[in-house]
Amino acid sequence: MSRIGKMPIDLPERVKVSVENGTVTVEGSKGKLTQEIPEGVSMAVENNQIIVTRSSDSKRIRAMHGLARALAANMVTGVSQGYTKGLRIAGLGYKAEVVNGVLTLQLNHSHPIEYKVPEGIDITIERAQTVQNQPEIPLTVSGIDRQQVGQVAANIRSFQKPEPYKGKGIKYLGEHIRRKAGKAAG
Repeated sequence: MSRIGKMPIDLPERVKVSVENGTVTVEGSKGKLTQEIPEGVSMAVENNQIIVTRSSDSKRIRAMHGLARALAANMVTGVSQGYTKGLRIAGLGYKAEVVNGVLTLQLNHSHPIEYKVPEGIDITIERAQTVQNQPEIPLTVSGIDRQQVGQVAANIRSFQKPEPYKGKGIKYLGEHIRRKAGKAAG
């Protein structure tokens, strides 16, 4: 029994929802998102809430019930508040800048890495800070689509994953890297 699917989604002010032909469209102050509704699941807008119902109790339909409700809730939050994901670039000589929709990273490679920022995503880079004698560059990925924000952050992190000896690399904000001891002088 899907407990998530049964919960109604409250709509904030200035958020419009329309359900037509198996798709749900959510429009708010930050933008507009569209998502297909899985087969066997239906949505309706009643009393400023989205109600998600399913057609049967088969295992697949129950799973889709919770998924459809979670996707709709993420869309409502995205168009009203937006999503952000924080990253930290730590390492001596590491640099990052965004110019004309292209993120340029100078990491531990022989050449700079250029990443084209997808449409609908905004990347901001703050001034570098020094933490534990190592410079850190705060980088923020933001947008209205939760899945796209997380995927872009994961793609950026994959360019230089944090290593366990000195902690250099790109890590998520709040991520703890288990540190290893280096070689012991013997």
